[in-house]
Amino acid sequence: MAKSVNKHLIFIIILPVLVISLGISFNFGTSDSVSVPQVHGMDVTIANHLLFQTADNCLSCHNNLITSSGEDISFGSSWRASMMANSARDPYWHAAVRREVMDHPESQAFIENECSTCHMPMAHYQANANGKMTEVFTNLPTNKAVTQQNLLAIDGVSCTTCHQIQGDNFGKRESFVGGFLIDTLQPMGQREVYGPYPVDAGRSKIMHSSSGFQQKESKHIQQSEMCATCHTLYTHTLDSEGEVIGELPEQVPYLEWKHSSFVDDQSCQSCHMPEVQDSTVISSVWGQPRKNVSRHSFRGGNFFMMSMLNRYRDELGVQALPQEMDAAINRTIDHLQTKSAQISIANAYMENNQAIVDVTINNLAGHKLPTAYPSRRVWIHFSVTDRNGSIVFESGAVRPDGSIVGNANDDNDGKYEPHYSEITSQDQVQVYEAIMADPDGKVTTGLLTAIQFIKDNRILPDGFDKSTAKEDIAVQGQAFDDEDFIGGTDRIRFRINLKDIEGPLQIDTKLYYQPIAFRWAQNLAPYDSPETNRFVNYYDSMSKSTSVALASTKITLK
Repeated sequence: MAKSVNKHLIFIIILPVLVISLGISFNFGTSDSVSVPQVHGMDVTIANHLLFQTADNCLSCHNNLITSSGEDISFGSSWRASMMANSARDPYWHAAVRREVMDHPESQAFIENECSTCHMPMAHYQANANGKMTEVFTNLPTNKAVTQQNLLAIDGVSCTTCHQIQGDNFGKRESFVGGFLIDTLQPMGQREVYGPYPVDAGRSKIMHSSSGFQQKESKHIQQSEMCATCHTLYTHTLDSEGEVIGELPEQVPYLEWKHSSFVDDQSCQSCHMPEVQDSTVISSVWGQPRKNVSRHSFRGGNFFMMSMLNRYRDELGVQALPQEMDAAINRTIDHLQTKSAQISIANAYMENNQAIVDVTINNLAGHKLPTAYPSRRVWIHFSVTDRNGSIVFESGAVRPDGSIVGNANDDNDGKYEPHYSEITSQDQVQVYEAIMADPDGKVTTGLLTAIQFIKDNRILPDGFDKSTAKEDIAVQGQAFDDEDFIGGTDRIRFRINLKDIEGPLQIDTKLYYQPIAFRWAQNLAPYDSPETNRFVNYYDSMSKSTSVALASTKITLK
């Protein structure tokens, strides 16, 4: 039965870096608060005190952190160059929210309220705790923030967001879609923040005097389930009247990880917040050496958005220094090129004037590759050159505008490339991606329009059994029946007609990655608004740098 959007929340995210939503379970007390009627079906109590502090209250002590080997692991400068810190400044998010509002104008208030949970979590949670809905566009532009609400909004996913999350409901379905718990009972001065280390009274007093928070040791913030509260998202499909008609597992990397061999060996934090090997202080004021300190660089995959933030830093109000953003971009690309994938040529030979080349992709990540927000894609660029260096076959070349030669979806927004087990033509491209469709089966990039994935051949993590995977993480399309598409790897054969081509032949294979695919950007162009126009202009101005090669290999075939 359809449900009215005016009675039920729309769960939505527009960015691959953080996912939080209003599925939050409020744990309000009665001290310093006033009871109000139910809001969106939940009993809510108005909290009259400040729940969060912006990161500048933390940075004064958690910067200037240098390891014994000379590495700067300062939490503040690392964080402020990350997508976590810049979630509210993300111009793609601005454009995507505007697109959803223009598609579903009757639901604007609910869309903005839900999207603010993802990218403006402190402002969102503070407003909701006071019985109000949060608006996105009233907090923009971010470089002109003046009010307390504005400042909380632009601080993105800040220190006192994550470090106040409690672990009571970790791993449960109700914890997903931003269903994390934050205690709103205690006023500022008595509020607790969690960390993995024991803290003595003297150091606790220093932190309290600086930030207003009481330190408390708890290991739960090092669990993958901490990340799962934000990075497991289901969106609701809306019809033309704003009625909820379905649900989509928009991004579920935690569930992918749970179905992999990584679940018992590596946590989310082990890759995205890698530990420092030697003991180091975590405070520049009276700090003591700690073992296994987690870096706060939040290594992800969105190097392109970080580059855009740095290039248009004045317009977007970026606070990180240019050199800090450059360092973060380089860390991100290095992480992608060393920790995400390998490509190899398993077999290559000539047969009846044809080159037969078997290419193998290995996924090194603990989730699908790529994962999270469905704008991301990975593809194979395969080329063959003759003895004179002339290209005689090429599949998957990148155009200067960021599109892929031969990719049906880039050429026509209503089509897409199927999954291939064998490629024989230059207009066939192996693209690893998730393709969404609306209730009529039409391809879409609208999150609230989508109701299903009609293709999901993203490369599976090691140990992932596609035959037992639940629907939320299932392989969709031809990849399910491909016997060479299994947990941790995919093998694809290139069969190239080379009659009258003189060897020796150079076989060059690369695996490319693009955080925001060409079609996801260009589908915003028909929406005439400041946010969509700005992002498309940004994208077009940087289109040559939208992708990066994750891995490559080459051989000579005689």
